[in-house]
Amino acid sequence: MSSINRLDPVPSDLDIAQAAVAQPIIDIASDLGIESEDLILFGPLKAKVHLDVLKKLTDKPNGKYIDVTAITPTPLGEGKTTTAIGLVQGLGVIGKKSVACIRQPSMGPTFGIKGGAAGGGYSQVIPMEDFNLHLTGDIHAITAAHNLVSAAIDARIYHEDRLSDERLAKIGLTRLDIDPFSITWNRVMDVNDRNLRSIITGLGGSLDGRPRETGFDITVASEIMAILALVSGHDFKSALKDLRERVGRIVIGNNKNRQPVTLEDLGVAGAVTVLMKDALHPNLMQTLEGQPAFVHAGPFANIAHGNSSILADQVALKLGEYVVTESGFGADIGMEKFFNIKCRYSGLIPDCVVLVSTIRALKMHGGGPNVIPGRPLNAAYKEENLELLEAGLANMQAHIRNARRFGVPVVVAVNKFAQDTPAEIAMVAAAAVAAGAETAVMSDHWANGGDGSVDLARAVVDACEQPSDFKFLYPLDLTIKEKIEIIAKEIYSAADVVYEALAEKQINSYEKNGFGNLPICMAKTHLSISHDPALKNAPEGYTLSVREVRASVGAGFIYPLLGEMRTMPGLGSKPAYLNVDVDEDGRIIGLF
Repeated sequence: MSSINRLDPVPSDLDIAQAAVAQPIIDIASDLGIESEDLILFGPLKAKVHLDVLKKLTDKPNGKYIDVTAITPTPLGEGKTTTAIGLVQGLGVIGKKSVACIRQPSMGPTFGIKGGAAGGGYSQVIPMEDFNLHLTGDIHAITAAHNLVSAAIDARIYHEDRLSDERLAKIGLTRLDIDPFSITWNRVMDVNDRNLRSIITGLGGSLDGRPRETGFDITVASEIMAILALVSGHDFKSALKDLRERVGRIVIGNNKNRQPVTLEDLGVAGAVTVLMKDALHPNLMQTLEGQPAFVHAGPFANIAHGNSSILADQVALKLGEYVVTESGFGADIGMEKFFNIKCRYSGLIPDCVVLVSTIRALKMHGGGPNVIPGRPLNAAYKEENLELLEAGLANMQAHIRNARRFGVPVVVAVNKFAQDTPAEIAMVAAAAVAAGAETAVMSDHWANGGDGSVDLARAVVDACEQPSDFKFLYPLDLTIKEKIEIIAKEIYSAADVVYEALAEKQINSYEKNGFGNLPICMAKTHLSISHDPALKNAPEGYTLSVREVRASVGAGFIYPLLGEMRTMPGLGSKPAYLNVDVDEDGRIIGLF
């Protein structure tokens, strides 16, 4: 176990992480059962684990598989990643061989407003600076691969404008005749920059390309990121084959006959795979208390499935008794996609869901006062208020019921804050059990690490022994609309679904082109169980509107857009980078 001297009051996340004495990553790997020959080292404290390790582990049974999700997010924060890491540490305290599998964060939010994603307090992954910044370069590889595709699209249009069919044939090309107005493939970068959301490229002269309207997304919104998270295999060779096939199926738009144009058609699929092949190997780090933590892939949770990689889970489940992963945003988004998309492609069966709640966030769902960053927290969140709490319990209960629809046991983790009272804790526990949870457990992992989450760890071990009847929400052979409507009515509690004209047209096109049997990845706000951020707590009986429908054919899902979705965040008036610097010894300061 890493050396930790817990302090009270709890210092900043960065101070805690930098004060920890981390173990060499070779030792972390050895304790897990990974030999040095299976590691690709990136210094003494982080490494990639070569996927061929899976060949050595074929006959080992899988450990227990736990997804950490949460109630609908609020500005108060629920501490989902912190709880996931705290649970792994708590399992370690009670003698269980536990492994974390979490997403790699984008540097956009890191330097923007959200901050880091390595956990917090005394439940973190270290080195947290590496975790939140470059790590081993996977996101940079995605950026390069994605933008190579963008360049290939514009180059193909440019040269087809200038060359005859005969000349194209001489250089081994057929005319793709891409419709510029159909292109859905933007460029990407791993920085928040609202000015790049909508741009014109190709300005200048005739040698500078054809002018067209396009834009930038943040790198984690790239379909290539979603593919990295959904690739599976039993060794490096099979995973590479899956990657290559998925990349080739990516659709960037249509030709002028309204037929899809793929990366295979463009001739760039092989080069993209070359840029991505080393990123297939999962990254290994450690918790503050010395448990192994795989950090691999980080697809955007709004428009993609918002889960870490299948490959990391496959390795971890062969090595650990308990594998704790997390899914993005609330259970209506990340957990639903974890089950219906990630588990469908991986074939892995979950044993337990941990639903993270906080009493103060439940009060906000109950109609509590607005929370404005930089202003003092209202007394309603710092004093006992059972009436406000009771009003907000419906949100937690809706998420519990949704998890139970998949046949998986649920444990509610109440992330502890100092102002929580016994009466409030008892009210949450009673409501959780009434909605179908196994139990609700107060966890103090932020302040006390693994020691503070022992009760949660024991509750999860017990839940994993309960009978499980995991099932998907829908079969794939339903129509696109039928699958959308099952999610809308059963998970979001909508009464009806309506489709705008564009969505109707796109659905017909996808089904005509053979994409109708893909799972659904709803793209919607995280601020409500519904599609409308103004509908709070646990809305029911409303009409859900589908504005647009897009296809990530390579990743393997259809994503309906419910309302306006931003795929390139902007910077706030006081972004986090204002505090970040380096001291004279080269030590990073101000990073959370």
